Amino acid sequence: MNMRVFCRILSLLLGVFSVQIKAHGTEVNIAGWGIANQSTLFTSWYAQNAVDGKNYTCSHTESQSDPWWTLDLLKTYSVNRVTITNRPDCCGSRINGTEIRVGNDSSDVFSNPVCAVVSTIPAGATYSYWCHGMEGRYVSANIPGTSKILTLCELGVYVIFPDNLATGRNVTQSSTYGNWSAEHAIDFNPGFRKSWSACSSTAGGTNPWWRLDLSSVYRVRRVVVTNRLDCCPQRINGTEIRIGNSLENNGNNNPICAVISSVPGGVSSTYVCNNMEGRYVNLLLPGDSKILTLCEVEVYGEGPLLVKTFVKIKLKSNSSLSEPEMRVQLLSQLESALADQGVSDEGVTLQWSQPPKQEVMQKEAVPAQCARRKW
Repeated sequence: MNMRVFCRILSLLLGVFSVQIKAHGTEVNIAGWGIANQSTLFTSWYAQNAVDGKNYTCSHTESQSDPWWTLDLLKTYSVNRVTITNRPDCCGSRINGTEIRVGNDSSDVFSNPVCAVVSTIPAGATYSYWCHGMEGRYVSANIPGTSKILTLCELGVYVIFPDNLATGRNVTQSSTYGNWSAEHAIDFNPGFRKSWSACSSTAGGTNPWWRLDLSSVYRVRRVVVTNRLDCCPQRINGTEIRIGNSLENNGNNNPICAVISSVPGGVSSTYVCNNMEGRYVNLLLPGDSKILTLCEVEVYGEGPLLVKTFVKIKLKSNSSLSEPEMRVQLLSQLESALADQGVSDEGVTLQWSQPPKQEVMQKEAVPAQCARRKW
């Protein structure tokens, strides 16, 4: 084959089958968690419009030199990518040349490193720009030059959170204050802007608790707890982290991993659990008139742990279980029966620990009864 033709075919194949490998974890758009600002304001096109999740509301500066828009994420993150949605109705070329920056300098947005430069975005379209883990608390967009207008109809900041066993699990708590549901403690959002919509909280009471159900038994290495930023950081003091398999006393009798002495407001503290095994992770705050508020709970470990169980069963069958096909068929029937009872999991495997033995059952002869003859 001609080498030029071969290279052309190869390039086409690579184009078709190009695969982007993402890091393990969950990618989340965290832009809505931050506080937005911009260099100038055109009428009511506020900076926060660019992170409200609505493509039809936009931010907009006045015409000026070097207009900018910036987002304070309130803590440092590793940014995977940034998305920008351009204005749909007019002036699509205004976005051309916009610089996307990520960094920790709040005093001068132009000093933070550049992630990407926007060449062009069609009107109403959304483009992604990869930042490959650039770290920073501030994400900004700016257009160098004079007589420029910066309009952003949506800007997304995507972060990959590492594999967290708590993600998507069932959670509950002893009571719920207002809208501060138990699920808010595992939504990735630390609640720095709106704690009421991102943190869990019980009502005041005796021994309030929060419980995570991992669905299976895991070996827990560490638990990370984020405290509330806006007020009352001392409320968390004395909270016990418990891990185990019992639901006795709502799981609050399980062994203790750690006791939280104190956590400053807005800080995430890590507690090492040394591979404690358990299905349930409880946070219990002992005492009267206590309120348990959690802005984020992360659980890291490995599992689910496989549990090997030996079961001895006695079956009545006319078939010979010495035949391999019959043994396979019987295991399939048992798996179906377990699935009907709700016991079905990728980690459950049925196999014979030893070949089944067949016993021949003989019916006892029934004594013949003499018929009476009438004379």
